[in-house]
Amino acid sequence: MSARRIIIDCDPGHDDAVALLLALASPDELELRAVTTTFGNVGLLNTTRNALRVLDLAARHAPWLRDNLPGVWSGADRPLLRERISAENVHGNTGLNGPEIPDALSVARSGHAALRLIDEVLSAPGEVSILPIGPLTNLALALRLEPRLAASIREIVLMGGSLDLGNTTPAAEFNILCDPHAAQVVFDCGAPIVMFGLNLTHQAMATRERVQALRDLPTPVGAVVAGLLEFYQAHHRERYGWDAAPLHDPCTVAYLLEPGLFETRAMNVSVETLPGPSFGRTNADYWNVTGLAANAEVALSLDAQAFFRLLTERIARYSA
Repeated sequence: MSARRIIIDCDPGHDDAVALLLALASPDELELRAVTTTFGNVGLLNTTRNALRVLDLAARHAPWLRDNLPGVWSGADRPLLRERISAENVHGNTGLNGPEIPDALSVARSGHAALRLIDEVLSAPGEVSILPIGPLTNLALALRLEPRLAASIREIVLMGGSLDLGNTTPAAEFNILCDPHAAQVVFDCGAPIVMFGLNLTHQAMATRERVQALRDLPTPVGAVVAGLLEFYQAHHRERYGWDAAPLHDPCTVAYLLEPGLFETRAMNVSVETLPGPSFGRTNADYWNVTGLAANAEVALSLDAQAFFRLLTERIARYSA
């Protein structure tokens, strides 16, 4: 069976970086066709720089990537309608504070990320999965620019929203709050969607023991991942009192690698786009009280031990 074609649309970000490294370490199952970047965690200049740094890091320790490294295309630098927000308080001023990751030798490709999404999907209709793990602005723009796009996407596997609590406001998760209007465009598009919200990703906790297992790997990439997660842990310890950090974005990649790790449920999901305390909330109709057709599979639970075994095994594939 050939590898599944994917695009990762991201805003690195510590957990975005780990998601990229997990995907790049899995060439038998996943063919990463492109990396697209958006504003998100630390603004477009830094998220694009960080994506390039992570890909160059992977290429230095993955012989299978040296002639097959995907390109990076930058995209939206702001939301569709609202003012931009960011998360330097979580990820540091660079977006990847913690370990030393050298600047990349490569540069971003010409052209807008939304156009690259369109080109990749329409070149292989029904074969490309899109993994948006930041704000959904690039994908929303692509859907508006190209009416054929939604019917041509294999599936959208996104990190955003929640069944319950927010992490940026009481109601809203960060990625969706960055651009609720774009998120509603995506949930309304008709393509198959799998949603990984905070209710799920808060089960993927990088504890000290799990981080140490990554640090003990005989590859510098393991040490980098451990350093990223230790910085990330420090924020969550100070903010929430947790002695661990949730690995949000890698859940989307792990789902494509081993879907049996996760339990999902089909439901209708809408996004609150009106001003007020619920702005940016994902309203997931668990009990189908609205009678509306399901537009997403919403992840509910995962086997956390198996998830971290998978992550550690794949990071171990990088060479010294």
